[in-house]
Amino acid sequence: MNHPPITARGAARLRVELEELKSVKRPAVIQAISEARAHGDLKENAEYHAAREQQGFIEGRIKQLEGELSHAQIIDVTKLGAGDKVVFGATVDLIDLQTDQEITYQIVGDLEADIKLKLIAISSPIARALIGKHEGDEVTLEAPGGTKEYEITSVRYEG
Repeated sequence: MNHPPITARGAARLRVELEELKSVKRPAVIQAISEARAHGDLKENAEYHAAREQQGFIEGRIKQLEGELSHAQIIDVTKLGAGDKVVFGATVDLIDLQTDQEITYQIVGDLEADIKLKLIAISSPIARALIGKHEGDEVTLEAPGGTKEYEITSVRYEG
Protein backbone atom coordinates (compact mmCIF):
# COMPACT_ATOMS: atom_id res chain seq x y z
CA MET A 1 0.00 0.00 0.00
CA ASN A 2 1.24 3.49 -0.86
CA HIS A 3 1.90 5.72 2.17
CA PRO A 4 2.59 9.25 0.91
CA PRO A 5 4.69 11.34 3.31
CA ILE A 6 3.23 14.36 5.05
CA THR A 7 4.64 16.64 7.72
CA ALA A 8 2.99 16.72 11.14
CA ARG A 9 2.06 20.38 10.54
CA GLY A 10 0.54 19.51 7.15
CA ALA A 11 -1.51 16.68 8.66
CA ALA A 12 -2.81 19.04 11.34
CA ARG A 13 -3.78 21.61 8.68
CA LEU A 14 -5.69 18.95 6.71
CA ARG A 15 -7.45 17.75 9.89
CA VAL A 16 -8.60 21.34 10.59
CA GLU A 17 -9.97 21.59 7.05
CA LEU A 18 -11.73 18.22 7.44
CA GLU A 19 -13.29 19.27 10.73
CA GLU A 20 -14.54 22.55 9.22
CA LEU A 21 -16.06 20.69 6.28
CA LYS A 22 -17.85 18.25 8.59
CA SER A 23 -18.99 20.63 11.32
CA VAL A 24 -19.59 23.92 9.46
CA LYS A 25 -19.89 23.57 5.69
CA ARG A 26 -21.78 20.26 5.53
CA PRO A 27 -24.57 21.44 7.91
CA ALA A 28 -24.77 24.79 6.08
CA VAL A 29 -25.28 23.17 2.69
CA ILE A 30 -27.85 20.74 4.14
CA GLN A 31 -29.75 23.75 5.50
CA ALA A 32 -29.51 25.50 2.09
CA ILE A 33 -30.90 22.39 0.35
CA SER A 34 -33.76 22.23 2.84
CA GLU A 35 -34.62 25.91 2.30
CA ALA A 36 -34.40 25.61 -1.49
CA ARG A 37 -36.59 22.49 -1.42
CA ALA A 38 -39.25 24.49 0.45
CA HIS A 39 -39.49 26.89 -2.52
CA GLY A 40 -41.36 24.28 -4.54
CA ASP A 41 -40.67 22.85 -8.01
CA LEU A 42 -37.17 21.35 -7.95
CA LYS A 43 -36.80 21.13 -11.76
CA GLU A 44 -36.45 24.89 -12.17
CA ASN A 45 -34.99 25.72 -8.78
CA ALA A 46 -31.46 27.05 -9.38
CA GLU A 47 -30.75 27.47 -5.66
CA TYR A 48 -31.55 23.81 -5.04
CA HIS A 49 -29.30 22.61 -7.88
CA ALA A 50 -26.46 24.91 -6.79
CA ALA A 51 -26.72 23.67 -3.19
CA ARG A 52 -26.75 20.03 -4.34
CA GLU A 53 -23.66 20.65 -6.48
CA GLN A 54 -21.91 22.30 -3.53
CA GLN A 55 -22.88 19.32 -1.37
CA GLY A 56 -21.24 17.00 -3.89
CA PHE A 57 -17.99 19.01 -3.76
CA ILE A 58 -18.00 19.03 0.06
CA GLU A 59 -18.67 15.30 0.34
CA GLY A 60 -15.99 14.56 -2.26
CA ARG A 61 -13.41 16.64 -0.39
CA ILE A 62 -14.33 14.98 2.91
CA LYS A 63 -13.80 11.52 1.39
CA GLN A 64 -10.53 12.64 -0.22
CA LEU A 65 -9.15 14.08 3.04
CA GLU A 66 -10.22 11.07 5.12
CA GLY A 67 -8.59 8.70 2.64
CA GLU A 68 -5.38 10.69 2.37
CA LEU A 69 -5.00 11.12 6.12
CA SER A 70 -5.68 7.46 6.81
CA HIS A 71 -2.95 6.33 4.42
CA ALA A 72 -0.37 9.10 4.93
CA GLN A 73 2.93 8.55 6.69
CA ILE A 74 3.20 11.46 9.14
CA ILE A 75 6.79 12.60 9.61
CA ASP A 76 7.99 14.88 12.41
CA VAL A 77 10.65 16.89 10.58
CA THR A 78 12.17 18.21 13.81
CA LYS A 79 13.41 14.68 14.59
CA LEU A 80 15.02 13.89 11.22
CA GLY A 81 18.52 14.99 12.18
CA ALA A 82 19.73 15.41 8.60
CA GLY A 83 21.99 18.36 9.42
CA ASP A 84 22.63 20.60 6.41
CA LYS A 85 21.50 17.96 3.90
CA VAL A 86 18.23 18.60 2.04
CA VAL A 87 15.70 15.81 2.61
CA PHE A 88 11.91 15.64 2.96
CA GLY A 89 10.65 18.31 5.36
CA ALA A 90 13.63 20.64 4.98
CA THR A 91 13.10 24.37 4.91
CA VAL A 92 15.60 25.65 2.35
CA ASP A 93 16.74 29.24 1.84
CA LEU A 94 17.93 29.91 -1.70
CA ILE A 95 19.48 32.79 -3.62
CA ASP A 96 18.69 33.07 -7.31
CA LEU A 97 22.17 33.55 -8.77
CA GLN A 98 20.88 35.59 -11.74
CA THR A 99 18.74 38.07 -9.77
CA ASP A 100 20.16 37.82 -6.20
CA GLN A 101 16.56 37.33 -5.05
CA GLU A 102 16.18 35.28 -1.86
CA ILE A 103 13.43 32.68 -1.58
CA THR A 104 12.51 30.09 1.03
CA TYR A 105 10.70 26.79 0.41
CA GLN A 106 9.77 23.85 2.59
CA ILE A 107 9.77 20.47 0.88
CA VAL A 108 6.57 18.66 1.82
CA GLY A 109 4.37 15.82 0.62
CA ASP A 110 2.14 16.14 -2.43
CA LEU A 111 -0.94 16.25 -0.17
CA GLU A 112 0.06 19.47 1.56
CA ALA A 113 1.91 21.35 -1.19
CA ASP A 114 0.78 24.98 -1.54
CA ILE A 115 3.02 27.37 -3.47
CA LYS A 116 1.30 30.40 -1.88
CA LEU A 117 2.59 29.18 1.48
CA LYS A 118 6.02 28.33 -0.05
CA LEU A 119 5.34 24.61 0.49
CA ILE A 120 6.63 22.68 -2.52
CA ALA A 121 5.86 19.04 -3.26
CA ILE A 122 8.69 16.56 -3.00
CA SER A 123 7.76 15.46 -6.53
CA SER A 124 8.23 18.98 -7.98
CA PRO A 125 11.24 19.67 -10.23
CA ILE A 126 12.83 22.14 -7.82
CA ALA A 127 12.45 19.79 -4.84
CA ARG A 128 13.92 16.90 -6.83
CA ALA A 129 16.87 19.14 -7.75
CA LEU A 130 17.41 20.11 -4.10
CA ILE A 131 17.11 16.66 -2.48
CA GLY A 132 20.50 15.33 -1.37
CA LYS A 133 22.26 18.70 -1.71
CA HIS A 134 23.90 20.55 1.18
CA GLU A 135 24.11 24.09 2.47
CA GLY A 136 26.46 26.04 0.17
CA ASP A 137 25.78 23.86 -2.91
CA GLU A 138 24.67 25.38 -6.20
CA VAL A 139 21.68 23.87 -7.99
CA THR A 140 20.82 24.18 -11.69
CA LEU A 141 17.20 23.67 -12.67
CA GLU A 142 15.65 23.52 -16.13
CA ALA A 143 12.44 25.54 -15.83
CA PRO A 144 9.86 26.41 -18.51
CA GLY A 145 11.24 29.96 -18.53
CA GLY A 146 14.83 28.76 -18.99
CA THR A 147 17.66 27.58 -16.81
CA LYS A 148 17.62 28.74 -13.18
CA GLU A 149 20.61 28.62 -10.86
CA TYR A 150 20.31 28.78 -7.09
CA GLU A 151 22.69 28.64 -4.17
CA ILE A 152 21.50 26.93 -0.98
CA THR A 153 22.23 29.38 1.83
CA SER A 154 20.51 27.57 4.68
CA VAL A 155 18.87 24.23 5.47
CA ARG A 156 16.82 23.78 8.61
CA TYR A 157 14.16 21.46 10.02
CA GLU A 158 11.38 23.19 11.89
CA GLY A 159 7.99 21.94 13.01
